[in-house]
Formats: sequence, structure tokens, C-alpha cells
Amino acid sequence: MEPKTGICYNDSEFYEEELRMGACITTYSKVHMSPSEPKAEDIRIEDIAHALSLMVRANGHFPKFYSVGQHCIHCCGEAHARGYTRRIQLACLLHDASEAYLADITRPVKQELPGYREMEATLQTVIFRKYLGEMSEEEERLWRELDNTLLYYEFDYFMGEKLMECPGELKSSPVFDTEPFAVTEQNYRSWFERLCGR
Repeated sequence: MEPKTGICYNDSEFYEEELRMGACITTYSKVHMSPSEPKAEDIRIEDIAHALSLMVRANGHFPKFYSVGQHCIHCCGEAHARGYTRRIQLACLLHDASEAYLADITRPVKQELPGYREMEATLQTVIFRKYLGEMSEEEERLWRELDNTLLYYEFDYFMGEKLMECPGELKSSPVFDTEPFAVTEQNYRSWFERLCGR
């Protein structure tokens, strides 16, 4: 069956064009990057900050808009309040950076998508290595722990639901509320610049 546009492609030409067009995404800063074959030089903090500030947490099921960017900033702020190293604080800020290129997928769905998890792990590794070099097992344990800690308090606040045993009191005072996208984007970049000495 021919396309309704009247333009006729043979199957192989059409498929190759679809592959070419689908190989990359165009980022906010106009970089054409491949999420499946990421290169460090294509990763830019301005793209990460912008995309995460606009990306909704919990797949949009919280009663108000709350972004992945805000979540990352709060994780970073909690690491700072606990006196963790700059490396841990930066890891917390960047721990969801791959979602700027792949989108946020809820944990139950992600568990059923081994291809996505592999792509996410590869991309996140490239991002961490670009900004932090190699991470130790202890560093990874700490940022994952804070990720889960903020997850607990976010769901308790927004949904009145305790997803796990209470991980202990927060040392920081995150504000779980909607804020202008541009504010989150700027806060994200400010934290990054502070932690990287820029």
C-alpha cells in the first residue's frame, strides 16, 4: 500500500530513511546526539538542566507539577546538608541526567524493559565519567541511598504514601512544590557550576 502523500518509496529506501532520521535527537542546544551511542562531547549541562526542569516526576501522577530537575536538586541539597563530598553532591545532581535524553520511566515499567535499562546505564555511565571520572562502589551506594530517601519523602508529601521503611529524617529542607521551569533550570546550573568550580 502506497503512502497517502503520493510519494512512493520502496521498502528498503523508506526503512533506511527512518533509521537515519531516528538515530539522533536534537537537544535544546541544537546538538544532534544518539542516546543509544552517546559520546561525551555531545553531553551538555545546559541540555540536561533544561530538559529535566520540564520533565514531570512520577509520570504526572502527583497532584501538581514537580520536575525531575527539582528532585535532582533536592538530592544534591540533601548530600550537601549531610556534609558529603562535592563528588557525591554532583553525583546526586546528575543521577537522573540520562533521562534528559531518554525520558523518565517509572520503576515498575523500567523493570520490564531490559533494552531501556541497558541504554540508560550506558548513557548514565558516559555522563558520570565526563563530569566525575570513575565512581567507587561507596559513592554509588550513597547517591542511590539519597535518591531513595527523596523518593520516600516525595511520595509521602504528594500522595500520603510510604513506599518503604522511613529512611530517617532529612537534614535539608526541600520544598516539594511547583516552581517556574526557568527557576529550576537556573538552580540546577548554579549547583553544577558551584560544585565544578566554574
